[in-house]
Amino acid sequence: MKLFIGLGNPGAKYAGNRHNIGFMALDRIAEDHGFPGWRGKFHGTVTEGQLGAQKVLLLKPETFMNKSGLSVGEAVKFFKTAPGDVTVFHDEIDLAPAKLRVKQGGGHAGHNGLRSIHAALGDGYQRVRMGVGHPGHKDAVPHYVLKDFAKADQDWLNDMLHGISDGAPFLADGDTGRFQNAVALRLTPPRPSTGREKPATSAPKDAPKTAPDDTRSPLQKLIDKFQ
Repeated sequence: MKLFIGLGNPGAKYAGNRHNIGFMALDRIAEDHGFPGWRGKFHGTVTEGQLGAQKVLLLKPETFMNKSGLSVGEAVKFFKTAPGDVTVFHDEIDLAPAKLRVKQGGGHAGHNGLRSIHAALGDGYQRVRMGVGHPGHKDAVPHYVLKDFAKADQDWLNDMLHGISDGAPFLADGDTGRFQNAVALRLTPPRPSTGREKPATSAPKDAPKTAPDDTRSPLQKLIDKFQ
């Protein structure tokens, strides 16, 4: 069993926050891949389904962000899942908006949700870091991540979430390269051909010039001949 964990805070008040992008990612995966309805378990809400060849549990902790490890720890214990089979989707202020990176292991960089999961599992789990940008000063970070995404963010956010859903089966199979390619294709799709024909090239310099049409009458031509 693979565990996909989306981080966020429960309740309508927080639903559109930057901090809740992890919840948004799991909602998109569940809807696109036909997972059954969410139900309460492990101090959160869960749904199980198939992604490619893998059986996957999606879990959204409802303990609030800074106690996410309580929910994740119970699910890992129940399924006897190794930390390497756990993937956490979370907001990342150190990445620009519309940037995404996959990371295995490492520190929590001060993220309260990851800090709590570190305490429960150690650092051996995988993270999908979804860039939301930085407010410019560390003191502004708590207010920034607990604010809704701006209207101008909706296009790239929608593309990123659909890209994550497109690539979810690859991620479940451990192919992070193809997963990230799927996201990139949504965020920066190939440019379509314009369909325009190339302009005609100019005639070579030594090409003979076409004589203009002679509109003189036969009589005028005869007169001109003997002048």
